[in-house]
Amino acid sequence: MSKFDEIMKRSGYSKATVSRVINHSPHVSSEARQKITEIMKQLNYIPNRNAISLSTGQTKQIGIVTSATNEIILAFMNQFIDTAMDYGFQTLIYTTRGDAEIELQAFEDLRSKRVDGLVIMTCVNPPEKLKAYCEYGPIVSWQRMGQDEIPSVAMDQAEGYRLALEHLVSKGYTRIANAFGRAESLNTQSRRQAYESFMEEKGLPVMREAYQYSIFTSTDGEQAMRRLVQAPELPQAVLCSNDYAAIGILCEARKQNIQVPEQLAIVGFDDIELSRVLGITTIHNPIAEQATQAFHQLWAVLGKEELHSERLRYQLIERETT
Repeated sequence: MSKFDEIMKRSGYSKATVSRVINHSPHVSSEARQKITEIMKQLNYIPNRNAISLSTGQTKQIGIVTSATNEIILAFMNQFIDTAMDYGFQTLIYTTRGDAEIELQAFEDLRSKRVDGLVIMTCVNPPEKLKAYCEYGPIVSWQRMGQDEIPSVAMDQAEGYRLALEHLVSKGYTRIANAFGRAESLNTQSRRQAYESFMEEKGLPVMREAYQYSIFTSTDGEQAMRRLVQAPELPQAVLCSNDYAAIGILCEARKQNIQVPEQLAIVGFDDIELSRVLGITTIHNPIAEQATQAFHQLWAVLGKEELHSERLRYQLIERETT
């Protein structure tokens, strides 16, 4: 008698139920899972993953594609990994360093069935090129792709940006500068459009001369602050592409003896832990929830089951910098 048959005999459960436990399927009772798992340990049963892949048509692995890692990326990644594990999937991390050829290896692995699906966190290849791989398995992106080339769980950051603008204007700030990300980024474009339309609606000056692009790190923020200090007139407030940029601007402002928020208000974006420690007003970005929704989209194909996902919203977190 095989060990698999012995597990069925001792547990009293059917072949289908035992298989679900072995494959980490969520569709099994906790009682059955506990009993079958205990018998597997007693028998020292180790599933043959190659055989499982052949029988199910799945590797139970999902690839995550990213150019690099930081606290924001890790927040998404950790939540996605945890959610995937709940459904019996492991993850492979493809770190590309922004190299287009290295990045394509992840998509080639999807084509060769090394992974069952992919999550794009950041990519450099054009969406229209990557879309061709969708025929080999589900792909979902956290990066905004545009034109519905690849399904995305990304939220329109213009919504969060307007929250920040409304907060600053309610505090009496009218000369508002920006520390944007990459000029070609869809997020940067939507933020800029939100800023210009909001300021024009309120009859406030649009400070195009104070736009600062490609502000991602604290070092970038420090450099942006030095440029702002050299301007003919210091803005009253600055909105940042992320909290790292806000941290850099705050640090340099203190070096320049500029009082925050009396002389310069600062608003970040994402709500990382360090922004709380430093008292930076920011926009809370529901990153973990977006990661869960990314898995839900993959599961709709891999598990053939639609999971409910609520509409996510940004939230203003007011602290000492405004």
